[in-house]
Amino acid sequence: MRTTFGSASVRLYRLDDGDPVAETLFYGPLSEALTRAATYPDPAALWLATDNDVVAYTDLLDD
Repeated sequence: MRTTFGSASVRLYRLDDGDPVAETLFYGPLSEALTRAATYPDPAALWLATDNDVVAYTDLLDD
């Protein structure tokens, strides 16, 4: 993810394999989006988008 500062505006959304429409869960600072994503029951369905990049939430997690 190219934009990495905590106050960067991001869109946190959910993609479902059975539904081609993305559901926006949050739009705001990256730091808050990550906090919200951490409590989501299905993290594999979450994506983050900035004005210049898109990344799966699980790609940001430490193994």
